[in-house]
Amino acid sequence: MKLISKNMDKDSFGQVTLIPDESEDMWHTYNLVQAGDSLRASTFRKVQTESATGSVGSSRVRTILTISVEAVDFDSQACLLRVKGKNIQENPYVKLGAYHTIELELNRKFTLAKKHWDSVVLERIDQACDPASSADLAAVVLQEGLAHVCLVTASMTIVRAKIETSIPRKRRGSCIQHDKALERFQDAVVQAIIRHINFEVVRCVVLASPGFVKDQLHERLFGPSARPETRPLLEHRAKFILAHSASGHKHALTEVLSDPSMSSKLSDTKAAGEIKALEDYLKCLQHEPDKAFYGVKHVERAIETEAVDVLLVSDTLFRNQEVAVRNRYVRIVDSVKEGGGTVRIFSSLHVSGEQLNQLGGIAAILRFPVPDADTSSSSNSDED
Repeated sequence: MKLISKNMDKDSFGQVTLIPDESEDMWHTYNLVQAGDSLRASTFRKVQTESATGSVGSSRVRTILTISVEAVDFDSQACLLRVKGKNIQENPYVKLGAYHTIELELNRKFTLAKKHWDSVVLERIDQACDPASSADLAAVVLQEGLAHVCLVTASMTIVRAKIETSIPRKRRGSCIQHDKALERFQDAVVQAIIRHINFEVVRCVVLASPGFVKDQLHERLFGPSARPETRPLLEHRAKFILAHSASGHKHALTEVLSDPSMSSKLSDTKAAGEIKALEDYLKCLQHEPDKAFYGVKHVERAIETEAVDVLLVSDTLFRNQEVAVRNRYVRIVDSVKEGGGTVRIFSSLHVSGEQLNQLGGIAAILRFPVPDADTSSSSNSDED
């Protein structure tokens, strides 16, 4: 993301002008644009014209429009953001108060104005404009006949390719059909790796599967039977790591990345921090439940006693349409930081974020046990 300009006053009122230049930047933009903001960008508008003879025609014209945002929709596959709202500035083609949908896409400049820029949003801009924020981890989870080629960024787990092939079982007299089908499947996976993984950026590629499927693919990439098109990958051979997974489905990636034996190998990738934090929380929940809280009320109670060591929070909570609800979670984040705690904001498009959302989107690892709020209140009522 390129920051073109930033103009804010002491009350955090102001605007920024940005240009998204990578796919992940569109996800950051989705988290920046909220209902009630004003957005200014170039867009197309269908305009009706009437000729001197009275005939009516229509044409699409490009214009600069400023709208008051009412709804935001993100298309992760097309990396496209659709922002709907009412026009709030004079325009020759769009009346004041008329609805319009602006489509934000890569390399198209936009200006976003807010009445209040909170700490979470400002941190999001800093993160998006960090030139090091790019997909540095790739993963291929597979089983016989099914594979997912994924890019794991700091914010998203993106499935770049899904390969499905019918492979007949090995039976007496049908081994040849099985082997040929398996070769076709492996070749399709190899082609997907070459097409979708940028080895100039990616630091590590995890090949994960049950059994020996991963080893067979690795042999197909770098062994004697490797095809000529895989030769450019030889210089990146050291980036490939083999791991066990329960299946070739996307959700198996969570298990792979949380494996302790993988932690040191993935320590220099951005995804490792989120995965490790969630793994630590789940361990704490199992072995020391008094130091593992989830749910907003319990987390707020822990913050009151300055007990929160690590806060895990999903970015979905900051996209709530209610300003008061959004501000509540911003206050939680600020309070944890002021108390010396660590805050990790999980992306709902990341496998770890999906898992955190199942816990309500917010959880905390505590420095010391805090009595459960429900138990405490019930004991107080008994004393009364």
